[in-house]
Amino acid sequence: MLTRHLRFRTPGKLLSSRQVLDKSLTWVKGNHPLPCQYQQIQFPLEEVMRLRDLPTLESPETHTDTSTSTSKPPSAQADTPVGTVTLVGAGPGDPELLTLKAVRALEQAKLALYDHLVSPAVLDFLPPGAERIYVGKEASRHTLPQTDIARLMIRLARAGQSLVRLKGGDGYIFGRGGEEAQALAEAGVPFRVIPGLTAAQGAAASTGIPLTHRDHADTLVLATGHRRADQQLDLDWAMLARRHQTVALYMGVANLPEICQQLMAHGLPAHTPAALIEKATLPDERCVTGSVADLPGLAREHHIRPPALILIGDVIAARRQPVK
Repeated sequence: MLTRHLRFRTPGKLLSSRQVLDKSLTWVKGNHPLPCQYQQIQFPLEEVMRLRDLPTLESPETHTDTSTSTSKPPSAQADTPVGTVTLVGAGPGDPELLTLKAVRALEQAKLALYDHLVSPAVLDFLPPGAERIYVGKEASRHTLPQTDIARLMIRLARAGQSLVRLKGGDGYIFGRGGEEAQALAEAGVPFRVIPGLTAAQGAAASTGIPLTHRDHADTLVLATGHRRADQQLDLDWAMLARRHQTVALYMGVANLPEICQQLMAHGLPAHTPAALIEKATLPDERCVTGSVADLPGLAREHHIRPPALILIGDVIAARRQPVK
């Protein structure tokens, strides 16, 4: 292994890796990284030689490559066949909920880029020799910015490597899979998409809460409860507060008090049933039920932490606990 010292750009400042070892960016192949902000980045030597000019941590405008002694000539680069990127939905966590197509893609993979919400049991489907690159994002802690993840996939594919991009749930449902597919298409990189079971489906089935029910809900709304940095949570509150529907809110635990307050302010009765499902489909899954009015207090009392899904609607009254 060779440790490569890179420079990391933060707002208004360019830092070397020596200056930021106690902050948060890890890129460690073959191991799930520790939750720290910036670390040295380790690659096999041949990866460094091939990807030493990867412009993922600095903008293309500021990046320069001063070492060209081992670069491939343009003719060799042009002759390299472009790899294919497979965007795979890893489902809500339980590996047995993977699709057969996803399992086949994982079993054949030589390189995988995976997110924070991909469970270790899902990663076990990768061959022992497959390289793993963690590019996960947690609240306020991003291993790589989204644009850099896309650049990395494009760079690897243009170097001739096919890879699996593994995302929790379904990549096209609040997983930014659409953004990555768009970036790949614009770069001329071939890609395929394998859908996954989204968190709302997994949570509903695992906890016995139907998402639709003829007596309670004829509409299902999937929404994000996450705000962009420095922006207000700007949702269509009047639409979300309608009766006779089920609302599933992703990534909303941090904003739960505001979500519940806004829904009640826009006409949703305070006694409307609501639920929080933490780590849906996993062995340590927890489900807390109550009303819209008392859900924030219940979240504090039970120390609910992400990943957790918020369900709101009368369907929660129809809950029947399935056999595990």
